[in-house]
Amino acid sequence: MKTNPYTPRTLVLALMSAALLGGCASFSKDGGFDAVQSATQSRIQKEVVWSRDDATRAQTQARVDTMLEQPLTDEAAVQIALLNNPGLQAAFNMLGIAEADLVSAQRLPNPGFSIGRLTRGEEVEWERSLHLNLARLLTMPMRTEIEQRLFEQTRSGLVLNVLRLAADTRKAWIIAVTANQSAQYQQQAMEAAEAGADLASRMAKVGNWSKLRQAREHSFYADAALAVARAEGAKVQARERLVRLMGLNSADQLKLPARLPGLPQSLPALPNVEQQAMDTRLDLQMTKLQTEALAKNLGLTRSARLINVLELGIINNSSNTEPQQRGYEITFELPLFDWGQSRVVAAESRYRQALERAREVAVNARSEVRVAYAMQQGQYAIAKHLRDEIVPLKKRISEENVLRYNGMLIGVFELLADARSQIVSVNAAIEAQRDYWLAESDLQMALVGTPGMMAAPSASSVSAEAAGGH
Repeated sequence: MKTNPYTPRTLVLALMSAALLGGCASFSKDGGFDAVQSATQSRIQKEVVWSRDDATRAQTQARVDTMLEQPLTDEAAVQIALLNNPGLQAAFNMLGIAEADLVSAQRLPNPGFSIGRLTRGEEVEWERSLHLNLARLLTMPMRTEIEQRLFEQTRSGLVLNVLRLAADTRKAWIIAVTANQSAQYQQQAMEAAEAGADLASRMAKVGNWSKLRQAREHSFYADAALAVARAEGAKVQARERLVRLMGLNSADQLKLPARLPGLPQSLPALPNVEQQAMDTRLDLQMTKLQTEALAKNLGLTRSARLINVLELGIINNSSNTEPQQRGYEITFELPLFDWGQSRVVAAESRYRQALERAREVAVNARSEVRVAYAMQQGQYAIAKHLRDEIVPLKKRISEENVLRYNGMLIGVFELLADARSQIVSVNAAIEAQRDYWLAESDLQMALVGTPGMMAAPSASSVSAEAAGGH
């Protein structure tokens, strides 16, 4: 035989717990932002600021202006983005929304008051009643626990957004610096091709050059001019993306360095990279919090499925001809047509869905970190080979050709062709160096998580569904 969980003793305990919770329910001074700051500091050693007033915004702008006065490093670009990105500042307000839901769940439900006036001949009757939602009161501790978990999930999601913005900004800085450097080398290649085309035209005029060889040199120049135009377009796009991530108004504020940092001497081995990802990825922690919240929601739905609306009312009736009447009433819905099974089935389905999504996130996390680790290792090997083997070899060939040209063993066109070949190899080395640093950034992000892999319910929707939307 099942016992009714809503005994008088349970009701008294629920009222006492609700009174205690409602008495201490208030908004925190930091709005939960201190946890986001500390998590960011511990993971990437960067500071985040939530600009909620004009004074904070002015201080942040002064810091940004000071950092922009110097040549922009990747670390400075990331710090500016974390301070100044408007999308991130907008996302921080999710903390305020989640905390408002948490505080609302901790506070006592507002009582309802009704008053009525009835007349019958000379008799005037006044009816007054005070109502309190017992169903919400009884489920208040469980609602508070659900909202607390969702608040923590919101904070974890914001930390993940901060880390994603840092990774995207670092990658945008890498691409922007590489685009500048590549544009410079493409310009050198075009100048060499232009010199060859001009010399070919002069020699063709005096009859010392065939039309085929002249056309070939002009073709080299045309291709080089096209490559320069493309490189300039890529440079503008890269700079503007970096500007957007940093929240700046103009690309003129950027002072990028001439080249990327050099490759490290060696890469540290990461034999337990998968386990490291399982221990540190924030999206896995968010999935766990979401699943736990839905499990609590399922228990709440099962407990309260037969009590959709339960109200306690205190009645006070008075009349000018009859003695005053006092009493109380309890209002509840009769489960004649809806026994709450639909809410239970929906809650169970959401919980099973969350379990499968948690498994999916774990599978994807292992795969993503394996791919990122392999790409980092592979791109490092390519960049190192180009730096240590290909570029030095091309340089030695160029030096030998200069000696042969000085000895009149080769002509100026062979020397120009060799210069173009060397520039191409240097540009390939620059791109390989860029790809390594991008792969390094992807690996670091794969170890902390990937946002947007799950649609977390809002704090209000979870608790509202538990009580049937009332």
